[in-house]
Amino acid sequence: MVTACLLVGLAFLAGSVPFGVLFARARGIDLRSVGSGNIGATNAARALGKKWGLVVFCCDAAKGTLPILLARHLAPAVAQAGSAPQGEALVALVGGAAFLGHLFSPWLGFRGGKGVATAFGVFLALSPVAALVALLVFAAVYALFHLSSLGSLSATTAFLPTLWYLGAPRPHLVLGAVMWLLIMWSHRGNIARLARRQESRV
Repeated sequence: MVTACLLVGLAFLAGSVPFGVLFARARGIDLRSVGSGNIGATNAARALGKKWGLVVFCCDAAKGTLPILLARHLAPAVAQAGSAPQGEALVALVGGAAFLGHLFSPWLGFRGGKGVATAFGVFLALSPVAALVALLVFAAVYALFHLSSLGSLSATTAFLPTLWYLGAPRPHLVLGAVMWLLIMWSHRGNIARLARRQESRV
């Protein structure tokens, strides 16, 4: 149980690192006061340029991927000890903790980003095929409309049915559903602007 709790706690702390804010601050910019005020890759691209936006996306994704890889490495030993949730349930908890860390970073007053990049990183480790499908959906939608939020929402929505089609374990499906709900909630302003056709293009 102790090892499982440590893995979940470390995942939350890893997810809470606000890379967008840190990179922007290094260049004398407060990312939260620029553009949409979001700390993620899209706003970083607006404030710092597309290359830095890509760097922020990769770092935010890594916050989801690396804790999963660590949990996969340690989960068999933890499960054999009989003192922690077993197998994929533990891995899903770790992924969820990293995702929540990004959304509710203690370093930013328990506020954070919208979670798309970190969710992508989590499922890149859990189900690379589902992550690839989501990435292709994002690329297609963005190419057509040049709306990052629409691409992100479409890609996120593609996760769950893809996981189900691939026969993912139930903990992964539950995690995918929870992430989808929270990402929709974090994008509620974007959804309203999309409905009014007032969303900014990037």
